[in-house]
Amino acid sequence: MRVLLLIVTNLAVVILASITLNLLGVGPWLSHAGLDYGSLVITGLVFGFGGAFFSLAISKWSAKHMMGVQLITAPRDEREAWLLSTVTRLAAAANIGTPEVGIFESEAPNAFATGATRNHALVAVSTGLLVQMGRAEVEAVLGHEITHVANGDMVTLTLVQGVVNTFAFVLSRIIGSIIIDSALSRGENNERRGPGIGFWVGSMVAQVILTFLGSLVVMWFSRRREFRADAGGAHLAGRQSMIAALQALKRGESGALPQKLEAMGIAGDERVGGLRRLMMSHPPLNERIEALRNAT
Repeated sequence: MRVLLLIVTNLAVVILASITLNLLGVGPWLSHAGLDYGSLVITGLVFGFGGAFFSLAISKWSAKHMMGVQLITAPRDEREAWLLSTVTRLAAAANIGTPEVGIFESEAPNAFATGATRNHALVAVSTGLLVQMGRAEVEAVLGHEITHVANGDMVTLTLVQGVVNTFAFVLSRIIGSIIIDSALSRGENNERRGPGIGFWVGSMVAQVILTFLGSLVVMWFSRRREFRADAGGAHLAGRQSMIAALQALKRGESGALPQKLEAMGIAGDERVGGLRRLMMSHPPLNERIEALRNAT
């Protein structure tokens, strides 16, 4: 029901924006420029949400292959048995189906969760995390990832990305047609000849800029959800264990995940500052630790 409400809400935002643009008289301008406004919005929705949801649908499959995740189905040793039982217990406490559990080879401590639904997710940890952290800290990391799944963060992030993609697609075509191409594609009698080179160049440039600006919104949301996942990990495994896990990540050097999985990892790149900080998928570890210490 929550996912349905999120989908309806995001579609309502797009529809409301479309109505607003029509009220502002953008529709007739586009028609005069040789573009059909309704088709433009529908195409934007298909491309905007289609690509985002396709990535979500194959997220588990692609994560397993990109990271070489070895699923734990029949535990081979006591460590794997503990890992599987801990995830099962935490998932039950979070009221979600037990995710698939896996390990991937990496000397750096890291973990991630992904999956299209709350009850069909994947939680994977690196070999480095299991070696460098104690079990209380590993449990907190698992609680953090379980909270991502329970909160539906993967689906919500996909919806936010879908809205950003749609707006970037539609607005870039509007900018290309009205602002740029209108001055470059006139006939001898100052009549429109349909979309010209100005439209295509202007649209591509505008889409790059709008996509970048939209990604700032996506990354802002991604950082906010990390604080919620930390709080969830603290609730499931204990505040001190969650703080200790983040401190262990700070002492070590967290391994960079592929870009498609970066937002789903336990920590991101800490070595950025200035304007680049706006593109961080995770808040700095110091801020996350401080937030847990100040939590009431």
